[in-house]
Amino acid sequence: MSTNVNLFSPVQVGPYTLQNRMVMAPMTRLRAINSIPQPLMATYYGQRVSAGLIVTECTMVSPLSLGYMNCPGIYAPEQVAGWRLVTDAVHQLGGRIFLQLWHCGRVSHPALLSGTLPIAPSAIASRGELHTPEGKRAMETPRALETEEIPEIVEQFRKGSENAMSAGFDGVELHGAFGYLIDQFLQDGSNQRTDKYGGSIENRARFLLEVIEAVASVWGANRVGIKLSPSNTFYGMVDSDPKATFGYAIAALNQFGLAYLHLMEPNEVDLSVRDVLNPVTSYFRPMFKGTLITNGGYDSSKGNGIIASGDADLVSFGKLFIANPDLPKRFEVNAKLNIPDPKTFYAPDEKGYTDYPFLELQPH
Repeated sequence: MSTNVNLFSPVQVGPYTLQNRMVMAPMTRLRAINSIPQPLMATYYGQRVSAGLIVTECTMVSPLSLGYMNCPGIYAPEQVAGWRLVTDAVHQLGGRIFLQLWHCGRVSHPALLSGTLPIAPSAIASRGELHTPEGKRAMETPRALETEEIPEIVEQFRKGSENAMSAGFDGVELHGAFGYLIDQFLQDGSNQRTDKYGGSIENRARFLLEVIEAVASVWGANRVGIKLSPSNTFYGMVDSDPKATFGYAIAALNQFGLAYLHLMEPNEVDLSVRDVLNPVTSYFRPMFKGTLITNGGYDSSKGNGIIASGDADLVSFGKLFIANPDLPKRFEVNAKLNIPDPKTFYAPDEKGYTDYPFLELQPH
């Protein structure tokens, strides 16, 4: 336990010395037109360079990995060019930025995929509805991947990693959380396969570990992070023994020497759905030998507390970074925080995106 280390202490993450331990969490904002990052996104991320590390919104590794309209991709040259605007803006202002690689798997709809069924480990539908070009639609039963198709998906993550490097990112984070494809393979509520990717925990973790290996072959493992959410209930996700499942997966990650593990605490919805593991970070901390980022309802004092306790090395902030581009400065001087406006989280323009005021531009 150390009282000397706090949110403002520098920290080593992979090959990088970060200016502080405050991470801008990956957050879906839906400002990429036809999946191409726009100049407005460069402004948005550039405004938030005072974060020790920025992790981008989830980014598609293939056309079939789409789950939401106007999500960015990293599989086409024009997407790489769009992201280059973002990384240039961040680097010119002295920031560090990782791209979050994502495949939504079953969390999609044929209306988003030119009529094609979404793919998944097993033919089990996600719970809930999605916005599609045809309006709000309940999710349909996905098509279970054939064993021989899985290496092709792993290759899409590898290729996305190469493209992320071409776009000038400092590293990548794998989205292994929130009921998307990697998570769908890991948890037995969504994976009922009988081949080498299903059944035992070892088999269910195979896809995750193969993707990490593929991505690390491009970047080196010390520039690769992964996000996991052991207590997430989104889209009907459930596992019969999350402590065992995620304990195995997290212990297996130690072999790589990753940049970090990013763990999500349960939110109010998760806690209301069922008796989920809570807290997550302190439970799994002893199992992971590397750098650990925690996320979930932190403010300045809670963030400083968990870093001082040694249970986490960095804290990621979501909504607070949406509304406060200069969040580290506000924490440092104990300034009043701007309040995020949920109505503009997924809006198409700069309102509620790049127009939140900086501290020095506000009347005191």
